[in-house]
Amino acid sequence: MIDRSADIDRPADAEYGVPRESLLMSIRSRLRVYFLGNDPTFWVAMVPALALSALLFTRSLTTNFIFDEQEALLANPYVNGKNLRFFDVIHRDFWGLPPERSVGSYRPLPNILWRGIASGLRGLHDLVARLTHSPSTYSLYPWVFHWCNVVLHAANGALLVCLVFHATKRRGLAWLAGAIFVGCAVLTEAVSGVVGTADVLGGLGALLALAALRLPLWGMPFGVAAGLLIGLTSKESAIVCVPLVPLAALWLAPYTHPARPLSLVRCVAAGVATVGVFVLYVECRKRWFPSPTPPELLVPLPDSAGRLAHGMRSFLLWFHQPSLPKDPLNNPLVKADLPYRVAGALRVYWRGLVQLLFPRTLSGDYSFPQEPIPERLVFPESLLGAVAMVIPPLAAVGLWIRAIVVRRRAAAPRLLVVVEGGASRETSTSAPPPYVAGVEQALLALALTWIVVSYFPHSNIPVLLPTVRAERFLYFPAIGSSVALAMYFAAFHAPRVHQRTRRLGTVFFAAFFLFQCVAARLHALDYADDLVFWRATKDAAPRSAKAHLNYAVMWGARGHLDTRLDESRIAVNLAPQWPMAHIYLGDTLCRLHRPDEAWPSYVQGFKLADNEPNLIALALQCLWDEGALHPHQDELLELADQRPETWLDFLAKDIVNNGTEHGGVNPKYRPRGYNEGPKE
Repeated sequence: MIDRSADIDRPADAEYGVPRESLLMSIRSRLRVYFLGNDPTFWVAMVPALALSALLFTRSLTTNFIFDEQEALLANPYVNGKNLRFFDVIHRDFWGLPPERSVGSYRPLPNILWRGIASGLRGLHDLVARLTHSPSTYSLYPWVFHWCNVVLHAANGALLVCLVFHATKRRGLAWLAGAIFVGCAVLTEAVSGVVGTADVLGGLGALLALAALRLPLWGMPFGVAAGLLIGLTSKESAIVCVPLVPLAALWLAPYTHPARPLSLVRCVAAGVATVGVFVLYVECRKRWFPSPTPPELLVPLPDSAGRLAHGMRSFLLWFHQPSLPKDPLNNPLVKADLPYRVAGALRVYWRGLVQLLFPRTLSGDYSFPQEPIPERLVFPESLLGAVAMVIPPLAAVGLWIRAIVVRRRAAAPRLLVVVEGGASRETSTSAPPPYVAGVEQALLALALTWIVVSYFPHSNIPVLLPTVRAERFLYFPAIGSSVALAMYFAAFHAPRVHQRTRRLGTVFFAAFFLFQCVAARLHALDYADDLVFWRATKDAAPRSAKAHLNYAVMWGARGHLDTRLDESRIAVNLAPQWPMAHIYLGDTLCRLHRPDEAWPSYVQGFKLADNEPNLIALALQCLWDEGALHPHQDELLELADQRPETWLDFLAKDIVNNGTEHGGVNPKYRPRGYNEGPKE
């Protein structure tokens, strides 16, 4: 028998004979060994990175397609395999559109990934149908596509851990950088939204290109080229790697290859690789995807234009970026003069940097008038944005010079005093190889430069983008900011720092990291479904007309037309020149069987968008269904005659002449319904 009498005086929290205090110490020691006992490898770092990524960003299993996911997946003929072969991906844009209908995004790799997932789901459905002898009911599941983002984001975090460690040889710093990056709350849109696959894959390509800098000199250019090719075919913004990767090779070579740095040689080799891949990518895209030249590039430059302007124009003509949409609702800066455009862009940049540090508010949309054209050129946020864009690169140069000085001092010969038989003498010797001397300065220089340069293509300064602001644009800058923040928090634990300061640093980091994680998790909950998403968006960005209108549509799809009416009116008040808001307000009134009240809103929408067939068809069909077209027929035809050779002219006359035959608008011109796939 086992004598249990000795357990009487044992603490009540003991477990299997081991006091809880000892058990906690054991867990702590095991965690310390895992994170600090051995050098981190990719797979060792991947385990906690995946756990954290899944904990923070996983969407509900019952989530549906939200916002752009409907166009990227449901309406994408390439993803669905609608009469398109696998290799047709090189002839389609991000949304599955051909060159003549493209909206400017050429990203083959995400489409290949999505098609592979869709094919796998289709095969699984067919297998289940055969096994259960039931008809196959194939459908796409957003959660499966989204989960790929979770895994890829974790992989990027693990890569960052390895990159920082191999440069600094500091395990704690490496883990800090990876944790801050994986838990960065402002990246929720990129990771929790399926469309963010392009950003996450682009980040993967950039990190792989950086990781390739550790390879021997003969293999490094090939690794850099492969990484950059992944980045460019995922997201156009990976173009930032063309200057940044060679710069990283120059600044980090003494630490990644301490025995034989050859910094300048490695920089040139990496530069040849990045430039070569970039040129190859552009030339292939121009041949495989011959989109029309953007009209603004065909306008002659003024006589006063300098060499810089002519050089930029020549580059853009060669680069041949497909024409980007220019909707003032999504990007009000398209109507701003260059100085005001820059001021607005600097304001957005500063607000993004604040979100990286303190993500108090996160939103899925920042369209008009949430981010309007600034009323003046100089104001606090434009000044702060300018300082944050100019100072970091300048500071980086100083840090790099400082790193060189520190490294040379560490390698300089030293005088040692040797005592022999009571007498002393001086002898000259050399210090051990300075593997990491100055690495903090060099790595911080790269991080600061990375933040500014990687954001610049998204800044609306060199090129106007379709969107004025999006949190997923910060995926690339977050790589640099995570390293900089990790170095800041690690400085609290430097060897000569007082114990009290160390504790204070630990508290600071815990508060910062906890706030980031909570903000990320709460924002990821906004992706439960489309209604929850747009409710959270209009609450976070209350001056976004698009957020209110989409929230209205979500309620309308669920039969709550009164709520749709209220939110549609808010959208019209916020953006009175937005035709969609007027048409959708009219559509709501029409569906409430109040077509006469709807007619003024329809008329205003027709005047603002006489060439938008989907909006016009939506309005005309509801009027037909409500039997209200005939009372307004003469006014409709008069409005159409005032706008000859427009969609309004065609559809108005077609429904009047052929409405009885088609039951309203000709079915082939009717808009695709909400949450539907592509029309046949």
